[in-house]
Amino acid sequence: MTTDAQLVQIVDRALAHATEKSGTHLVCRPGCTQCCHGAFEINALDALRLRTGMAALKSALPAVAAQVEARALAYLSEFAPEFPGDPVSGILGDSDEAQAAFEDFANEAACPALDPQSGLCDLYSARPMTCRVFGPPVRFGEEGGLAVCELCFTTASPEEIAACEMPVPHDQEQQILDSFHDKSSTIVAFCLLP
Repeated sequence: MTTDAQLVQIVDRALAHATEKSGTHLVCRPGCTQCCHGAFEINALDALRLRTGMAALKSALPAVAAQVEARALAYLSEFAPEFPGDPVSGILGDSDEAQAAFEDFANEAACPALDPQSGLCDLYSARPMTCRVFGPPVRFGEEGGLAVCELCFTTASPEEIAACEMPVPHDQEQQILDSFHDKSSTIVAFCLLP
């Protein structure tokens, strides 16, 4: 069975290869934070990785961890009352109504893991899969179309985009998730507080 550490290595290698193939079409760089705004759903594996990352950050850099926690508290103070799920546990509702409400939830808010001064993620090594695969072309949805960051590939043809596709190991991730008792989803902010 694939472990989370192995999954992260697989994704990081795929990202490095896609970055190499993409050349100048991929404009992602440190300090580019457009993808760090707006809430998105994360699974229990992402949540565990973030919680583990926060624990490590508290040990290594307690002042930075305190800043992340302060940003998470401010985020939840502002947005938890409108969270389409349980605002205490952070479990996202799975009804059609909750999923529809989530489409418009905190769309402009910065991720609390984002350091606003540096434009860098304070939990970069523990970031969710969505963050790890954002930028290069990846397959999405039932039709299997290719999605790219709107800032990237602006002058690329569909063929050039397809040639740079980043394979995402969904099956390996699902194998790990199948071993979890917790099948709930949440958002980053709830994972950053004790």
